[in-house]
Amino acid sequence: MEQDLPGAGEQVLLVGLGNPGPRYAGNRHNVGFLVLDELADRIGGKFKAHKAGAEILEGQLAGRKIVLAKPRSFMNLSGGPVAGTARFFKVDRSGVVVVHDELDLPYGALKLKLGGGDNGHNGLRSITKSLGGKDYFRVRFGVDRPPGRMDAADYVLKDFSTSERRELALNVDRCADAVEALVGSGLAAAQNQFHAA
Repeated sequence: MEQDLPGAGEQVLLVGLGNPGPRYAGNRHNVGFLVLDELADRIGGKFKAHKAGAEILEGQLAGRKIVLAKPRSFMNLSGGPVAGTARFFKVDRSGVVVVHDELDLPYGALKLKLGGGDNGHNGLRSITKSLGGKDYFRVRFGVDRPPGRMDAADYVLKDFSTSERRELALNVDRCADAVEALVGSGLAAAQNQFHAA
């Protein structure tokens, strides 16, 4: 099914969401950056600053040309760098894949989809506005709901817990596998493989 393949044969832009700087590096909100770092290791390259406002790396994944991008802006302003990078590399919305943290999924669970709302995620809201539509692919990495009455915004800006960190490398690796499956085989095949109970 060609229409569920990001970019339908052309170059794909893979975006990982997070906040820049060492202060945020281990936060739940930065899991998109962690997944892109894993993909960069797999394709054997280093990120470089780009004039569009993102750290980028060009390469091949699942036999296709890809651009990895980590916006250098804060999360709620991700749209500008994402849209700028997409324009520079001539990738339209259907070729954009965004990896992000998701409160509505249990820790480590993965869901892949095309389009949909932002569900209160400021990074997605900014990207949808800047790209002029919501029909781009998302790879959602579950970080679970905050405990008790903790504010969601505070929760995602905290580091993964000790018990979560034990599984983090494995979960990041699995999410990178899901991105690779999406790029190579399309949405339906990737969903079948990674939407485990």
